[in-house]
Amino acid sequence: MLSNAMKTKKENFPLLNLSCASCAGSSENAIKNIKGVLSASVNFASANLLVEYIPTETNPQEMQKVLRTIGFDMVLESNNQQEIVEEIAEKKLKTLQNKTIGTMVFSFPVFVIGMFFMDIPYADYISFVLTTPVIFWYGKDFFINAWKQAKLKMSNMDTLVALSTGIAYLFSVFNMLFPKYWHSKGLHAHVYFESAAVIITFILLGRLLEANAKANTSTALKKLMGLQPKTITIKTKEGLEKQIQIEEVQLNDIILVKPGEKIAVDGKITHGNSFVDEQILSGESIPILKQVDDKVYAGTINQKGSFEFVAEKIGSETLLSHIIKAVQEAQGSKAPVQKLVDKIASIFVPIVIIISIFTFGIWNIFGAENSFAHSLMAAITVLVIACPCALGLATPTAIMVGVGKAAEKGILIKDAESLEISKKINAVVLDKTGTITEGKPKVNEIFWLDQSAENILYHIEKQSEHPLAEAVVQELAPQKPIQFSKFESITGKGVYAEFEQKKYWVGNQKLMEENNIISNEEIKMISNKWLGQAHTVIYFATENSVLAIISISDSVKSTSKKAIDSLIKMGIEVHMLTGDNHATAKQIASEVGITNYMAEVLPQEKANFVKNLQQKGKIVAMVGDGINDSTALATADVGITM
Repeated sequence: MLSNAMKTKKENFPLLNLSCASCAGSSENAIKNIKGVLSASVNFASANLLVEYIPTETNPQEMQKVLRTIGFDMVLESNNQQEIVEEIAEKKLKTLQNKTIGTMVFSFPVFVIGMFFMDIPYADYISFVLTTPVIFWYGKDFFINAWKQAKLKMSNMDTLVALSTGIAYLFSVFNMLFPKYWHSKGLHAHVYFESAAVIITFILLGRLLEANAKANTSTALKKLMGLQPKTITIKTKEGLEKQIQIEEVQLNDIILVKPGEKIAVDGKITHGNSFVDEQILSGESIPILKQVDDKVYAGTINQKGSFEFVAEKIGSETLLSHIIKAVQEAQGSKAPVQKLVDKIASIFVPIVIIISIFTFGIWNIFGAENSFAHSLMAAITVLVIACPCALGLATPTAIMVGVGKAAEKGILIKDAESLEISKKINAVVLDKTGTITEGKPKVNEIFWLDQSAENILYHIEKQSEHPLAEAVVQELAPQKPIQFSKFESITGKGVYAEFEQKKYWVGNQKLMEENNIISNEEIKMISNKWLGQAHTVIYFATENSVLAIISISDSVKSTSKKAIDSLIKMGIEVHMLTGDNHATAKQIASEVGITNYMAEVLPQEKANFVKNLQQKGKIVAMVGDGINDSTALATADVGITM
């Protein structure tokens, strides 16, 4: 038990210079051995460290110092952390490209000579000259990192690459300079320059392919971080407008939000009203009406109106910041299969070295004539063959081929681990909006009593600020323009307009009741039917009667039911989660054949639902379309974005 004085801190840091799975293990162990660190998890795929520590005993600077001693590094928390990581990754990718091209240029002639023209004059010397820059310039990082690991009695894939290529190179130089030594023993003085050069080339090529594959791993996180505006407009005590940086905002500042602007921090509206797009939080595409005393959240987008709000939560306390942190923590954690991979990688290198030494000993003891020469060659052969060409090249190549084939079918795959786990999936969690449904409001049907007024409805909706109005405009055919003598938006209810001395209303049932507009029995029956199907019903009326009623909903994709039926037939458990209301959730679930569903679910609750399924032993795939699903997508064993 920790006392109150020993409060812990959990943070996520990007790591640099990780080149293999065993590097992740080495860096993780180094952090775990620091006094005050309670837990550490390094995810090689995302190059992230998730660490929990006691701030009074250690700090991130100490962790960075330890990592640097073994050839790694980490980016400490800062305002532009993501930009720093991206800049470093871009430079690394460019360096890798240059190194890979350079090694190919030098290695290709060495390979050709070693395979086909080894008997030409000065073949060994030409190979030596061409291989030397590959080893000591393009491949120098392997030797530097291997030396750093060796000083701490550790090893990784760089150790194996350095040992195999280094011994092959030195052995070849010896044989080139002193061939008579082997001739005197009745042996040919073989050189292995092509092996050393080609191995370095293959490993660098593998890392280049891997770096390219990982280039877009943090797309969702970049989108999340890009949701906060860089500058905001505040209202000073003197009533003046002043533009400031997001970092300068203080609690209780009055912030002005204009049409189309992103909301910077969490707060409460003090003046004005507008429709706000909260899709990143709820996943629902229809903007929500916000009035005085309503809450607004960072990252959401204001529509056409303007308002002022008081800042209640800023910086890391906003809901958006909590979502970002949750995604980072989910990315920093490891799946069980990854721990197994890391464990194998951590013992792979020492085992190969032991086998090489064992091979040398066996040949030296039980070999025939010139056993020392045979034993040395056999030991080097083990190192060269066991050198992780397969791990360095075959895996990323297989990923690239697999990703390419899938892309032809419209499927984009991020990494090999997702492919590996996907065959074990036995539970699928589906977001509703944009996944099962189209993700945008659409007119299902218009029931007309007097279609001669269609042009009036079209122009009322075109002038309206309501988000549903656009769906109606898209449905109706545009006709000749008209000019209203009066036009008024009635907040939360609809629109009122006057044209040629006649009054018109477009809005909800409440608007009709307030203006004593009576619906006939047929209208009531159709309206109740649509409401029962969880559709939104809009009325178009004059002061005397209803002219038309419009059914609007987010319609189910034509392929959804077939896909869900296929999953169920495969024995996969299907769940639906939505931020929408219960009536809509029930209707959509019934339409596509899902029996397990939850409505009015927040982003973090989606992630918790996924965790609960995992705790029950389920291998979970989360399918979503929006940033609001990011936490759940990162938490699931496999995240599938539409």
